[in-house]
Amino acid sequence: MSSENLSSDKPLHLTQRPRRLRRTETLRKMVRETILTVDDLIYPMFVMEGESIKIEIASMPGCYRFSLDLLLEEITVVSQLGINAIALFPVIPEEQKNDTGTESYNPEGLVQETVKAIKKAVPEIIMITDVALDPFTTHGHDGLVDENGKILNDQTVEVLVKMALSQAEAGADFIAPSDMMDGRIGAIRQALDAEGYINVGILAYSAKYASAYYGPFRDALDSAPKFGDKKTYQMDAANAKEALKEIELDIAEGADIIMVKPALAYLDIICQVKTATNLPVAAYNVSGEYAMIKAAAQHGWIDEKKVILETLTSMKRAGADLILTYFAKEVALMLM
Repeated sequence: MSSENLSSDKPLHLTQRPRRLRRTETLRKMVRETILTVDDLIYPMFVMEGESIKIEIASMPGCYRFSLDLLLEEITVVSQLGINAIALFPVIPEEQKNDTGTESYNPEGLVQETVKAIKKAVPEIIMITDVALDPFTTHGHDGLVDENGKILNDQTVEVLVKMALSQAEAGADFIAPSDMMDGRIGAIRQALDAEGYINVGILAYSAKYASAYYGPFRDALDSAPKFGDKKTYQMDAANAKEALKEIELDIAEGADIIMVKPALAYLDIICQVKTATNLPVAAYNVSGEYAMIKAAAQHGWIDEKKVILETLTSMKRAGADLILTYFAKEVALMLM
């Protein structure tokens, strides 16, 4: 068939031609609905005991466990790239763990000393500290456990309150309860206010699912549960209405920011949550999501940079105002 036969002197009469707005990169940028910026990103980082230590996490290529001295150097770089906030996670030595996680609220513990050092070195960075017992317990669960293996809710909340207060005293800007115990947001808010920490915010892991996407993170912290699973306190992956219930409760109890975790398989939840609240919504682009992209890129199966940006943009398009992502540093460099 000749090109002459494929053309016509008279084009179709179309009132709307959406392709007009896709014609050039400049036009596409002008009408783009969702813009990912470095201001949207929160960088999760891992700290460990020791000096001059930087250990790559095997299941999370490009992510490292840092000793405090090297972590401070990295945070200085991260801040210069325009990343405004980090979420801190500790690698606790086995000898400091016990069944009740008492090291979690040690005023001279790893988290507390790290927060103090970071706020002194880079005071403008927003420090978000994790509140959950799994890094600190021998059993690897987020709560206290009775002799029958049951996770105890109210007794756990009492420990979480101590943990949150110790982090606030160290200088944390946001407390981030990730444990999914009932009532912990209200208890922590009440305790913070009573001790004068009225400006310390709460970023609540409100809809945290019992997900298979957390494996690499648990490798990073050596915090996998030693028995059972976390399905009695983290949410069932099949449920959406329950997420809205959890969100509503956390807002009523005093959360300042609410979060959905994981993100990629839960974009529908992010969208529903965004519609249901006027609070900022965060999404956690978790370790398994990160690892899958890294693994595919290492095999040459995908264009890594394009997939990273497309993935994070999808989370923002779904309604996330903030994204916790291990890609934060890479994305900041891409967006410069």
